[in-house]
Amino acid sequence: MNSLPMTVVAPVSIRIRLPREAWKAREAAHRARVVLLAEGFLERRAIGVKHPVWDFLFTYYNFAPGKLMTWVPGITDCGFWVADCGLENEKDEVSYEWPELQPRDVKQAEWIAQLCGNVLSKPARFACHGLHEWAMVYRQSAEELRHQAHGLRLRPEELAAFVESQTICCSHYDAFRFFTAEANPRNTLQPTLETRQEMEQGGCLHTNMDLYKWAYKLWPWIGSDLVADAFEVTVAGRFMDMRASPYDLEALGFTPIRIETEEGREEYRREQQRITALADPVRVKLREACLRLIEIHARQKPATLV
Repeated sequence: MNSLPMTVVAPVSIRIRLPREAWKAREAAHRARVVLLAEGFLERRAIGVKHPVWDFLFTYYNFAPGKLMTWVPGITDCGFWVADCGLENEKDEVSYEWPELQPRDVKQAEWIAQLCGNVLSKPARFACHGLHEWAMVYRQSAEELRHQAHGLRLRPEELAAFVESQTICCSHYDAFRFFTAEANPRNTLQPTLETRQEMEQGGCLHTNMDLYKWAYKLWPWIGSDLVADAFEVTVAGRFMDMRASPYDLEALGFTPIRIETEEGREEYRREQQRITALADPVRVKLREACLRLIEIHARQKPATLV
């Protein structure tokens, strides 16, 4: 009995060639965008020093500083075939070949594209006032505080009274899961890992900061420029987040957004809207890049083995 033909997906080499000077210029421009914070983290780590704000960019978000500082072009910046963006003359040029897209990478791209689309399709909400950071220390002892060296701006009883006077409506699972046990039932929403696609919305500071995480999960295919765009949103978001936190970080240059006052809550809403305006174009680009990666993978030519 003859065996039936078996179809498999053949690896497709996708390369780009750029003039060396153009590569160096784009490499330098990219590095200038990220080097200050990336090298600062590496220098502090080498001597065992921690920063309560900026280390988060490299510990919670686990994209290696070396990768962040490395520029590579995005596969979505050129056509599917090498000839679409290659050069006739190979003299004095840089050639770069992306790793083969794996099914797991495409599945990740599909999930991220869906999340970006969901967030873009619904109205942003600006009513949480950054209470997530306060819920993370609500009814904690001094020994339990994350940044013990810096302390809180309010006395524990004042902080608790303020939290109890507010409506907490955090829609972000990765923020909510750090709430204290006492704060957890005070949240009007109960986001879970499984409901992330439905719960996340564009006014959420952490949803916007997480654009960086979703972008670097698809590096190097989406390229370093888009990763840097997302990183800059995250930097702006982290700065705002810690300004609005209950921690006393003014000595480090983080002037408080005093959300315990109506004026502070209004300032927070304005800053929240500003971060959303920064994030939305990046979210659009990330979604488009994901869809392009899915298309590229689908266009890989099948090979028939008998």
